[in-house]
Amino acid sequence: MPRRLPGLLLLLWPLLLPPPPAAPANPGPPARTVFRRLGTLGPRGSPGRHPAPAAPTGAPYSGAGLPGGARGAGVCKSRPLDLVFIIDSSRSVRPLEFTKVKTFVSRIIDTLDIGEANTRVAVVNYASTVKIEFHLQAHSDKQSLKQAVGRITPLSTGTMSGLAIQTAMEEAFTVEAGARGPSSNIPKVAIIVTDGRPQDQVNEVAARARASGIELYAVGVGRADMESLKMIASEPLDEHVFYVETYGVIEKLSSRFQETFCAQDQCASGTHGCQHLCVSDRAGSHHCECYEGYALNEDKKTCSVRDKCALGSHGCQHICVSDGAASYHCDCYTGFTLNEDKKTCSAIEEARRLISTADTCGCEATLAFQDKVSSYLQRLNTKIDDILAKLQANEYGQIHR
Repeated sequence: MPRRLPGLLLLLWPLLLPPPPAAPANPGPPARTVFRRLGTLGPRGSPGRHPAPAAPTGAPYSGAGLPGGARGAGVCKSRPLDLVFIIDSSRSVRPLEFTKVKTFVSRIIDTLDIGEANTRVAVVNYASTVKIEFHLQAHSDKQSLKQAVGRITPLSTGTMSGLAIQTAMEEAFTVEAGARGPSSNIPKVAIIVTDGRPQDQVNEVAARARASGIELYAVGVGRADMESLKMIASEPLDEHVFYVETYGVIEKLSSRFQETFCAQDQCASGTHGCQHLCVSDRAGSHHCECYEGYALNEDKKTCSVRDKCALGSHGCQHICVSDGAASYHCDCYTGFTLNEDKKTCSAIEEARRLISTADTCGCEATLAFQDKVSSYLQRLNTKIDDILAKLQANEYGQIHR
């Protein structure tokens, strides 16, 4: 008589199974480490790659810990400029004083990033006449540029400041002379140095220069006319007009111009306001980015969850499948089945083996009970058969008497 598990045991067998086995050592392809390009990041930010963390801490990120390129205090890098020095070499400027002016120009050059794609420098020399010593495209490295400055000689006589500004505007700041066009967004800056009163009209020509997009700085020395400096300079005047009593201290202004031309790295200073990543761009600007699995909000600062699977906090043992912006479900590798917790997976063959074992072994108590019932039924059937046989025999005997 074949043995069969009671229907109740079939219904209860999942409860008798042991917990799902741990995931095999290599159940499938290993998880990929996600890299994303971060650009120039933070105080040590050189362009490169950085692994995206599984989930953010919520604190603004400035790239701390990345290798490379800190300069000085780590937060200042000169922005690209088209820069023209307009220097007074009239008779009132003595040779030694003119040397001081050239040193002042050279020290400012030292603070700049010079190059074709960075800052370009030209020098306009003036007195009663105007001479462009070299154009913006003439020198692309600091050494040759400073050597060219060192070779400049005074013109003497006269102070034609207006003519010098006009010449710079019409000849030095042209694309043909090496200036970059409007689409480049490279600032055009002129620094005029003088120790006297202009002998021509500067008001109108300076206004036209400013209207053309040139930012004018006026540096006065000694007997320089302060009103003329104010007519030349761009607004606000307190940031564009400088004065020193003698050429002997003009070199000290170079540090002021270094601060003026410094492109503040907001990613390094921590003032960027980005929730996740701050990426420094050229010309001192920056933009915010988000960790993998997040999207940048309309404010261009904060981030919202876009893909929970990418966060690494989904809890799926094998595979996470995105269902939308913040929804997902778990799946298993081939040969595995998802458990009731909808997170973990069990091997299908292992489950079948356990079922087979349960079928073979069953419940000992239940099988013992079955054996007793079967034995009892067999004995009962034997007795019934004996009784029926006797009854049949008695009936047969009565009929034939």
